[in-house]
Amino acid sequence: MNTTPTSGRYSGVAIGLHWLLALLIIGAFSVGVYLDDLPTSLAKLKLINWHKWAGVTILLLSVLRLVWRVTHRPPADLPAPRWQQLAAHATHHALYALFFLVPLVGWAYSSAKGFPIVWFGVLPLPDLVAKDEALAELIKPWHGTLAWLMALLVVLHIAAALKHHFIDRDGLLNRMRPGR
Repeated sequence: MNTTPTSGRYSGVAIGLHWLLALLIIGAFSVGVYLDDLPTSLAKLKLINWHKWAGVTILLLSVLRLVWRVTHRPPADLPAPRWQQLAAHATHHALYALFFLVPLVGWAYSSAKGFPIVWFGVLPLPDLVAKDEALAELIKPWHGTLAWLMALLVVLHIAAALKHHFIDRDGLLNRMRPGR
């Protein structure tokens, strides 16, 4: 682990990964919610493929983000009550877990359903489980539930950042803002 002291800001790589993953997660979640009620059509199949591609991309970028986070010390916590620090750390740990769980459960569902994932229509990915309709029906609600839990935590994360920025005025949001 990098033990050198850090400035009050995250590194450019950490900031870039944060915002890229934020956009992909919000996009994949929005598409997932939208396509859930669509009737079967060519447009729905295209959206499902986009959703899968985004999920695999989120998974890969999450691996990169976790490796970066483990090897690069973040800025020190800002002064805050202990309960806020614990809540922030718990939320971040839960989000990291969900960055992996949501795509992996979606991938397992797709595999169990018998629909392979071909990343960007080019790279066929292995099935995580064998085709099994009963298993697919067990897995499907978990993907949705975990995605909604992640959405809830993202909203909590955003609300806390805005509270720090507009009420506490402690500069927390500036630590992850792109640019200098």
